[in-house]
Formats: sequence, C-alpha cells, structure tokens
Amino acid sequence: MVPADELLTLVLPTDRLLPNGVLRPELRAELRRIPDLRNALTVVGVWAQGIGIPVAAAWIGHPLAYVVAFFLMAPVFARFAILGHEAAHRLLFTNKRVNDVVGKWLVAYPAFVAIDAYRRSHMAHHRDEFGPDEPDLGLYRGYPIPRASLRRKLLRDAIGISGWKNLTPLFRALTSPTARPTALGILGWQAVLLAAAIVSGHWWLYPLLWFAPWMTGWRVLNRLRSIAEHGGLQRSDDRRQATHTVRQSWLPRFWMVPFHTGWHLAHHVDMGIPWRNLPRYHAELVAAGYVPDALEWPNYRSLWRAMRR
Repeated sequence: MVPADELLTLVLPTDRLLPNGVLRPELRAELRRIPDLRNALTVVGVWAQGIGIPVAAAWIGHPLAYVVAFFLMAPVFARFAILGHEAAHRLLFTNKRVNDVVGKWLVAYPAFVAIDAYRRSHMAHHRDEFGPDEPDLGLYRGYPIPRASLRRKLLRDAIGISGWKNLTPLFRALTSPTARPTALGILGWQAVLLAAAIVSGHWWLYPLLWFAPWMTGWRVLNRLRSIAEHGGLQRSDDRRQATHTVRQSWLPRFWMVPFHTGWHLAHHVDMGIPWRNLPRYHAELVAAGYVPDALEWPNYRSLWRAMRR
C-alpha cells in the first residue's frame, strides 16, 4: 500500500512551499483565516439535520421513513465528528474560548466525544503517525487484510459491538474524579435529547434515531474513513508514505468525509489549515508536483478493494 519511491517526487521547496510542504508565511496567512460566521451557520446546519431527520420521520410516520432516517443519521454523526475535529485543532472559531465551548457543548458532547481527551490523543496522532504513541493504530494497522477479516470488522461495527467498546469508557469515567465532569456532561446531553423525545410524544426517536445510529452506522463509516486515510501505510517523515490521498466526489463527501476532510494528506502536511481551505491547499500541493496524479487513488472504492487480499 506504500507508494513506490518513483511516485514520491522531490519537488520541495518551491517559490510557494517550504521544504516541509507548508505554504510560505505570506501565503499561509490567507489560508489560515477562520470564517467565524460561516462556521457558526455550519454548526446550526448540522443540528438542523440531527433534529430535522428524526422529526421528519415521526411526521411521516411510515416504517420506511424510519429506516431511511436511521441510515441518514450516520452521516450526521460524521459531521459532528469533523466539526469536533476542527474544534480540537482550534480551527472552528478564532476566539479560543468560543471554539472550546462550542466544540465541547454543541458538537462533541452530544455525539459522545470527550473532546479534551480526544484533542490529546489526536495531537499524538499528528506528531508521529504509526509511531509508538499512535492512538489510532488499531483502526488501520495490518492492511491489506483478508477479505473475511475486513468483513468481520465491519460486521462488528454494524451490529454495535464496536460501539459498545467505545461506550464503556464513558461509564468507567464516572468513577474517576477528574474524568467525571466530562462523563456527566456527555450523559447530561443524552438525557436532554431523550427528554425532548419523550416530551414530543415520540420517546423512541432517541434510542432509534440517535443512539442506535451512533452505535452502528457511524462506526462503519468511521472505520471506512480511517482505513482510507492511513490503512496499509507506514511511519515516515514523508507524509505521502503515511497518508493516502483520494480524489473527491459528492457521494463519499455526503456519507463519510464531509467538510473537505477527504483532502486528508493536505491536512497532515499542514494541520493549521481550516477545513474550508483544504481544497485550495491540496491544489497548491498538486501544482507543485508534490501530489502527482499517479499518487492519488481515483475513488474510495478502489482503495478499499486494495485493502482486501
């Protein structure tokens, strides 16, 4: 899965990029701007989806509407996750306090994410992908794997086994004085959402169209995205040997990699670029020859096929 040496063209530095691939300061400043108002509207939009989909299913009242809503909620959690990722990088809002408050209380906690712990582990991931302190290694090490093994992993995700493994630390945190406030914040949000469903007269909306999609469908999407980002690669100073680059299209962007997170190599070369500007930054890497056409996977389907043997 590691790109051949002849694809890793040595083109840096250039008149626009530094030796590590980061834009020169006068150019980087523009791409590092955070549009506060637009990001606030994006957070509102994700909540509109998260609330609107269950409400629409209840209003229609047909069993098929609930089935469709169940599947549509998994991408909603993908959106919460990516906005939480932006907040963890402090790229959601220019004001750090606003960034952390919104990231914690309106993005991470409703989606069962302890954002402070996530930020620590995620920064370890960026410091040294595939290194000894890599927290996400279990998601994408050992690829390519046998087809049957990948099928078993996805089945465990789809039926909630992986979700339960991710949920149990939340309950253990209740016994820790330092972790308890975070756990109570997350559980408090779940209580609010459940209470809202009960008051609406449709108590089942919370377990069926919030908790269950997080436990199942979102876990499948999260694994597929993770292995598409780093599966089968290796520890290296050259980010191109540690992170895949995949050409983007509207369907995976809707289901799995919203908010430009599919331009993942660009994010790893410079994690200080907000999500809205990753396509522009990726274009800079392409124009410099750092990302030649032969290095890009044409789509996610071809990459996932290569993950199986």
